[in-house]
Amino acid sequence: MADDKADSEKDVVYIDGDLEKKVIDTEFEHHEDPTADSANIKLNEEFMAAQINLMEEQLQSISTPWHSYEIKFSDPKVFTWLLVAFASMGGLLSGLDQSLISGANLYLPKDLGLSSSQSSLVNSGMPLGAVAGALLLSPTNEFLGRRMAIIVSCILYTIGAGLEAGAVTFGMMMVGRLILGAGVGLEGGTVPVYVAESVPSSRRGNLVSLYQMALALGEVLGYVVAAIFVDVQGNWRYILGSSLVFSTILLVGMVFLPESPRFLMHKGRSAEAFAVWKRIRGLATYEDKAEFFIMKESVEAENADEHRANSRFPWMDFITNPRARRAAVYANIMVFLGQFTGVNAVMYYMSVLMHQVGFDDKTSVFMSLVGGGSLFLGTIPAVYYMERFGRRYWATLMLPGFFIGLLLIGISYEVPISNQPAALGTYFTGLILYMGFFGSYACLTWVIPAEVYPTYLRSYGMTTSDANLFLCSFIVTYNFTRMQKAMSKIGLTLGFYGGIAVLGWFYQLFLMPETKNKTLEEIDELFSRPTADIMRENIRNAVEVMRDLAAFRWKKVFLPPREYAEKKPVGVMH
Repeated sequence: MADDKADSEKDVVYIDGDLEKKVIDTEFEHHEDPTADSANIKLNEEFMAAQINLMEEQLQSISTPWHSYEIKFSDPKVFTWLLVAFASMGGLLSGLDQSLISGANLYLPKDLGLSSSQSSLVNSGMPLGAVAGALLLSPTNEFLGRRMAIIVSCILYTIGAGLEAGAVTFGMMMVGRLILGAGVGLEGGTVPVYVAESVPSSRRGNLVSLYQMALALGEVLGYVVAAIFVDVQGNWRYILGSSLVFSTILLVGMVFLPESPRFLMHKGRSAEAFAVWKRIRGLATYEDKAEFFIMKESVEAENADEHRANSRFPWMDFITNPRARRAAVYANIMVFLGQFTGVNAVMYYMSVLMHQVGFDDKTSVFMSLVGGGSLFLGTIPAVYYMERFGRRYWATLMLPGFFIGLLLIGISYEVPISNQPAALGTYFTGLILYMGFFGSYACLTWVIPAEVYPTYLRSYGMTTSDANLFLCSFIVTYNFTRMQKAMSKIGLTLGFYGGIAVLGWFYQLFLMPETKNKTLEEIDELFSRPTADIMRENIRNAVEVMRDLAAFRWKKVFLPPREYAEKKPVGVMH
């Protein structure tokens, strides 16, 4: 009986930022008897030491690739932070390139003689190119790896920015925008995965969240760059070409950074994965060594799942597998809501919108910083509090906030320009609310797709969500000018964008499942349930909230439960 009990024990391990109960081999078992536990740890140490010596011997026969340059630090933690800093610069670069066009919009069309239709294509060229970049995500990551995929995206960034800065025709500008967009799409889906696979599990969630914050900071920086060059002759060329500086820094940094150890393990290159692990994580403690071997077990299990699945046509599982289909629908509806409520249209045309409410060209560029700064500040509460409150609660709370912002923006267009203080006050109040609340909401469009897909379909799921995000961005951005003329300014902001926000709020209230504090197995179980069950549960929860509000139980409604304030290991399962 004792042997049966020991054989049935499971360990709780951290995988992809979540607390995941995963069955692993008996190398990491726990026992109730402290003496037995000490003996088991000693046995584990001996087992791991033998494995480490074996991999050290294998490393002697492996030559260093020509494109790899090793740098080492005495403290591996320094390497970890260096890796996160350079990788997160990808988010900064992505945000920068998405907002630079706003300042250039006031001058570029005149210099190149663009029609309104051509100007719309130039604005939407980057998200259209990003769709192509997103479709390259799976094959590039699978065959080249995370590190080389980021390097390829940097090369695309550099080529695209150079063509933009030197453009003399509409065609040259469009080619530059499309190539730049391909870099954005490829980098945007790769960097979060690269960071998640390389950093300690205890810090993975917070460090990956820095990507979204860096992206928002990059958008602010784009408006700052536009303000710096606004008085320079040929200003838009300097504005659009400025991203060359950041893409070059990221490119040089990635040359000296290693491949993700998890990717190397996925490809069966365990000795190389071990070498990278030593550099970025170290083997000084029992926990460091144990986590490496747990990762090895986890990747081998994932590879087994992939071989058991529809290996020839894995995309078909999004149609034929109900669990995968529900996850794909849910993740992509959240991405759709994030884009079709107008944020990229507002961001790309920020300077134009400022001009429409009464500012001159130069002042419009400077005032765009208000919207960009609000977006950045809005991401801060999400990074700190979204995990405590939960995804569904956070989404349901944020959508009404930026709907109110859209309402005020729409009203500001109806205030006569002659009454400028009232028009500007209403517009800026709406803009700050809209961008601030959306900054908090936007984190969901990265967090949700990363956690809801089955493990063996995660790279394919991220490809579909990334492509969907940029395709929606292209549609909204390209049609912005036409829709504003056809619907009027208030019709577009309040009627179209605001209407979608209202419909989205009801979807989230009744159909959005809550994945907070759930392990990956529990998320699998959640999406294996019929949608009707989730809807009934959400309705019960909504009724309970309404009763609490009616009884003035404010703390119960608006404060997160204390027991979920921190993640704690569940312990040993029997």
